Amino acid sequence: MTLAADAPAPAPPRSARGAALDRAFEALCFGAATFLLAALGGLVVSLVIGGWPALSTFGVRFFVSAEWNPVTEVYGSAGAMVGTLVTSALALALALPLALGVAIFLVELCPTPLRRPIGTAVELLAGIPSIVYGMWGLFVFAPWFAKHVQIPLMTAAAPGSLWEKVTAGVPNGAGIFSASVILAIMILPFIAATLRELLLTIPPQVRESAYGLGSTTFEVIRKVSLPYVRTGAIGAIMLGLGRALGETMAVTFIIGNAHGFPSSLFASGSTIASTIANEFAEATGELHTASLIALGLVLFVITFVVLALARLLIGRQAHA
Repeated sequence: MTLAADAPAPAPPRSARGAALDRAFEALCFGAATFLLAALGGLVVSLVIGGWPALSTFGVRFFVSAEWNPVTEVYGSAGAMVGTLVTSALALALALPLALGVAIFLVELCPTPLRRPIGTAVELLAGIPSIVYGMWGLFVFAPWFAKHVQIPLMTAAAPGSLWEKVTAGVPNGAGIFSASVILAIMILPFIAATLRELLLTIPPQVRESAYGLGSTTFEVIRKVSLPYVRTGAIGAIMLGLGRALGETMAVTFIIGNAHGFPSSLFASGSTIASTIANEFAEATGELHTASLIALGLVLFVITFVVLALARLLIGRQAHA
């Protein structure tokens, strides 16, 4: 009798209203997930259908040729693909060390009164529209870059040397390297803000334990802080790379918009996004329009591959 009296009372059954709300909530969540997958699938199908005339006409040549001539109706995406990958890779190489330094300074080294103002400034930089970066790059950065960097480097290059080939181009400040610098400035605050938030998730006890063992600040950052946030940092870097791959207006302003393979860092070039932005409104022929839509499909595939590699790297780090 005592055991029966001490036994916990059974939980009251859920009300009919609560059960109905649960079913409705589950249906809404399932509908949201299904809608997202359906929208993604519809996007891919529409790109394939719209770009099929170009893909069927040119075949593999569309992906390996850099010739883009609306007059003769010959189109190839290789030049825009190379320009997209080169500018994004250079932008990430320029932005990542600076973004990591900013994040580490804000979390580990910055005086307390300055942390909030500097952190707010970084977040504000991440929210500036891309067209503002493009206009600044065209009217301010490009003339300065041509006068103080490009022309001196081209003048100092020995005739026939490798350096002359690397720095060859029209000295107007617009080109592959200038577009990469603008892209780096754009993705830097995004990566820095994300890395800062990741570093703030490290428990204080972890750092204090390392300092208690006699580690220096550099050793704590290298052996404790960075390994602790390694998985999330890979995701942040890949998301920044994804933004660089798809950036349109800022790159269109300053890359030079010349079709073909870029022959040097200072040569004019194009990206997939800049080509679509420049020519879609003027595309009158069916093959021209289909080629631009096929370019969109190529950019979608490149972005998907980058995100898939990010997930793969994150999965390996999680199981390491």
